[in-house]
Amino acid sequence: MLNRVVHALACPHCGAALDQRDRALLCSAGHNFDIAKQGYVNLLSGATKLSADTREMVEARAGFLAAGHYAPISEALVELALRTSDPAESGCVVDIGGGTGYYHARVMDAFPDAVGVLLDISKFAARHAARTHPRIGAAVADAWQGLPLQDGAASLVLNTFAPRNGPELRRILAPGGVLLVVTARPGHLQELIDALGLLRVDDRKESRLTEQLAPYFTVAETEQLTRTMTLDHQALAQLVAMGPNAWHHNTQDVQERVRKLPESSPVTLSVTLTAYRPLP
Repeated sequence: MLNRVVHALACPHCGAALDQRDRALLCSAGHNFDIAKQGYVNLLSGATKLSADTREMVEARAGFLAAGHYAPISEALVELALRTSDPAESGCVVDIGGGTGYYHARVMDAFPDAVGVLLDISKFAARHAARTHPRIGAAVADAWQGLPLQDGAASLVLNTFAPRNGPELRRILAPGGVLLVVTARPGHLQELIDALGLLRVDDRKESRLTEQLAPYFTVAETEQLTRTMTLDHQALAQLVAMGPNAWHHNTQDVQERVRKLPESSPVTLSVTLTAYRPLP
């Protein structure tokens, strides 16, 4: 798939355009990036301070999402994309911190003429995403560094529970494009915070997001989504293992905590979806 999206990519070292030759991407300055046999390419420009998801975290997320527990989020994200973008004029759909490609793939299904680029700091996530959808190309990249994409390359940018680099998001978004952001609300997973020792969502998360993006974007539309999930012990363990909470717990401790909960537990899903337009 990389040969169909290489026009949107840029060299992470010098910003020049990339070309694909055999199993590598090259720029005019001679920088060379091998394409892994799994289909993704590593476009990190140097050392990163971010903690990349491990193989185990990616596998847990893939299993949890495949079970449909977060399907309401993907459905709402697709609907928002369709309301704010024209599928008939779709170009490149970029997913920043896209993980396994679960949300990206569903948006791509709704935009049949688009191609997609998914960026994630984890090589295990990029490896999984590269085979998630036939029109998505995946690359390893740091969301807090310069994104390896051309100016204005994206007609639609997705950002679901991922870092938000305001100036870079604005740079890669085409005029008339839209940025869709999904963030957790304070009530998200509230039943599990004490029971499983999960991280709490900052009460000021949404206001901080608005302040962070205000110099580059204006809010076009926002909605709040709240549902009740029913999770068994396997899903609860996957939920802890698939995200930031995994860095703060060992597997045995999580399993012991989960066993103390009912086999079928109601858990709140609560997020905010926001569409942003780029400022001139």
